[in-house]
Amino acid sequence: MKKVLVTGGATGIGKACALLFEKEGYDVYITYNRTEPDYDVKKIKCDLKNTDEIKTLFDTEHGFDILVNNAGVSLIKMINDVTDSDYEAVTAVNERAVYFICKYALKDMINKKSGAIINISSMWGQCGASCETLYSMTKAGIIGLTKALAQEVAPSGITVNCVAPGIIDTRMNDMFSEDELKDEVPLGRLGTPNEVAKAVLFFAENPYVTGQILGVNGGIV
Repeated sequence: MKKVLVTGGATGIGKACALLFEKEGYDVYITYNRTEPDYDVKKIKCDLKNTDEIKTLFDTEHGFDILVNNAGVSLIKMINDVTDSDYEAVTAVNERAVYFICKYALKDMINKKSGAIINISSMWGQCGASCETLYSMTKAGIIGLTKALAQEVAPSGITVNCVAPGIIDTRMNDMFSEDELKDEVPLGRLGTPNEVAKAVLFFAENPYVTGQILGVNGGIV
């Protein structure tokens, strides 16, 4: 049974990924921090802003075959209003944590000469969003990491891909009305977490697809 780690698995896209992998017969672990998961799963409390806690996670749990870097935080502010602490908080989770989680997870994957990493970016990482410069920058960084790492670990039989969701019906978008959001989508509705999870599962199960960015955005990008 293949072992999967989904970061930020308590709610939303992470929860949908964990449940889908579990349904497909995988051994699923998730990380969470402040929000306690409301479903039965192997869970690891980890503050991803803390690199020591990330290292402890991989010192404790070994042998992940699939890694889904889903955890992320958003920030909607004009660039002149972004503080130093805003910058540190967003980049710590959206970029630094992803980088080091990949690094630690790869040790076992390289030894086994197999594995799959799926990073969750955003459509704003592809095209940018006004008033979300910091978020867009970090999500664009995830795309760059995916492309570079895919080349680096391909000789070890490991795939690295990226899913870039659009407007998905999660709590990250709770501040907006659904009617306001769906008017921006050519398909005329918000995406579901499970639709993103299906894209993640595709990457996890296809060993000849690597270095790719798949938009799940209803046609916006």
